[in-house]
Amino acid sequence: MVPTKDRNHSAVFIRYKNEGLLFDCGEGTQRQLKIAGIRPSAVNRIMISHWDGDHVLGLPGLIQSLAMAEENKHLAIYGPKGTKRRFDYMFKAFEFYNKIELEIHEFSKGKVYSCTEFEILAHELEHKVPCYGFEFIEKDRRRIKMDEIKRLGIPQGPLLGKLQRGQSVVFKGKKVTPSAVTYIVSGRKIGLISDTRLCNQCITIAKDKDIVICDSTFSSKDAEKAHEYFHMTSVQAAQVAQQADAKKLVLTHFSQRYKDPKILEKEAQDIFPNTVAAHDFMKLKL
Repeated sequence: MVPTKDRNHSAVFIRYKNEGLLFDCGEGTQRQLKIAGIRPSAVNRIMISHWDGDHVLGLPGLIQSLAMAEENKHLAIYGPKGTKRRFDYMFKAFEFYNKIELEIHEFSKGKVYSCTEFEILAHELEHKVPCYGFEFIEKDRRRIKMDEIKRLGIPQGPLLGKLQRGQSVVFKGKKVTPSAVTYIVSGRKIGLISDTRLCNQCITIAKDKDIVICDSTFSSKDAEKAHEYFHMTSVQAAQVAQQADAKKLVLTHFSQRYKDPKILEKEAQDIFPNTVAAHDFMKLKL
């Protein structure tokens, strides 16, 4: 909620091929991107979990910088109901260079965005204002069994493309099925749990994820305060990851009262060993 000399406000950037997905945009996010070696123009979609200031106050600056960039820019923004109205207020409050094409979408729950390779789902959490967590789900894909393709003599080209899309082909008078020459690779999955009390939706978001990035504002010693302020403890985050059969847990959104997040990390590791406390500019590769 409050930045420290070591930690900035909330923002998570996911790079997927040509897509740059930014989840929340706290104050100073565009500078953090530059320090991390990520061009702000690499962001082409922004997902807003909720409208608490520590999650969105970086939006005016980032949009202004993108609008001033020489390259033509299209930016899609996805947020809870009321997001369009809030952007209207923002554009009335600041002078903006109108050189960016903004596409603003509102969601309540369910599918937020989908393309041929991945989809993003939203789930309402339990916070003092409407707040959502997200699932990033890469769709399963087929890969070619190269040894089998060479054995059959099938050349590179349209036939392989059809097989990868799950379609049978005819080669040299014989039918070749996808199951004979391809195999399924499971898509990668990321769960992002923003500000919330412990609730069933946390389990849904974290279920079978490769990485879960989770609100961990308080220590278990401050569980009553966590409940009062609609946040989670590190122990609750670990319990979610354990029950959801997640592979890795990343704790984030720490209260400034904890000078060393290792305290929260250790609490969670006692329940879910594959836990790390996030730090600014942390990079994880799937």
